[in-house]
Amino acid sequence: MKAMVLSGVTDLIINSKPLSEADITTPTPTKNQVLIRISASGASHIELEEIEGKNMPSVLPIIPGHQAVGMVEDKGEDVTKLEIGDRVGVSWIFSSCGTCDFCLRGDENLCDEFKATGLDADGTYAEFIVIDEDHAYPIPDSLNNNAVIPLLFAGAIGYRSLRFSSIESGQKLGLSGFGMTAMIILKLLANKTPGVQVFVFSRSEAEQEAAKNAGAFWTGAIDADSPEKLDVIIDTTPIWSPVVKALENLKKGGKLIINETEKDDQDRDALLKLTFHKHLSFEKEIKTITNISRTDVINILDMASTMDLQLEYEEYNLSDANRAINDLKNGKMNGSKILIV
Repeated sequence: MKAMVLSGVTDLIINSKPLSEADITTPTPTKNQVLIRISASGASHIELEEIEGKNMPSVLPIIPGHQAVGMVEDKGEDVTKLEIGDRVGVSWIFSSCGTCDFCLRGDENLCDEFKATGLDADGTYAEFIVIDEDHAYPIPDSLNNNAVIPLLFAGAIGYRSLRFSSIESGQKLGLSGFGMTAMIILKLLANKTPGVQVFVFSRSEAEQEAAKNAGAFWTGAIDADSPEKLDVIIDTTPIWSPVVKALENLKKGGKLIINETEKDDQDRDALLKLTFHKHLSFEKEIKTITNISRTDVINILDMASTMDLQLEYEEYNLSDANRAINDLKNGKMNGSKILIV
């Protein structure tokens, strides 16, 4: 099969083609696995962080990629939930132990034996992938492949963030950073909880304009003072200063939800500005999100099947994966990056 392979971490400024195209043996599914013929794969900042060593792969060489849609081509003898020809999605969870307390309660993301697709096991920048049937998600007929790709991780993160926020109609929610996860959160709220006022803090005027067009109540700079104190703020930024600012913008008793994107060390000193009275007192809460669970993926796909989220995307051929990654690095964002296989 054809695959794009990462042999070692690198700086994209030095090496703009870190992925090499290779013909490798198509994997064979074991007893509980399915072999999926991939139709489309997402390219995201997760792979960018992996390539540049900010999120180190546990093995090299490796096929990156953690979001894909395809058809079940073959299956192991113990597979009971899927049939050959089923359309399924692959997400961040490659495997977990299945028996620990976390797995049994549906928090596979916290399992000590958790393995990530494309980071700990070969991922989706390829024509085929094998994965346990429990981590291959049936796709509703109403969703096309390109619409599904951003839901499989960014959408599931957004869903989990909203679930933990307990936001209710009539309350005010802030989004610190406005990438794909924040866009999906905004559109989910518009469809499911339209009474929530959404305040978006973003680094660029283009992102602020996109947020307005998607229904944000207010938009401003990433370091802006909110015109009103907020009940919940969801942070999806890669730096520390927005976290500090978000704590200032919270109401008494408010909640800050931090997605565990790898934070850059460039502004770590921003944490020195934290004071108990200004940032932490009055029963403010801080909650972190560690990727996703199976239930998050299943639920976001179910929710999206009855919505018209109208998410933008840009297509590339699989062999152009390096160009897609460089476009991400250079901030050339025209929606989700989709690799057509």
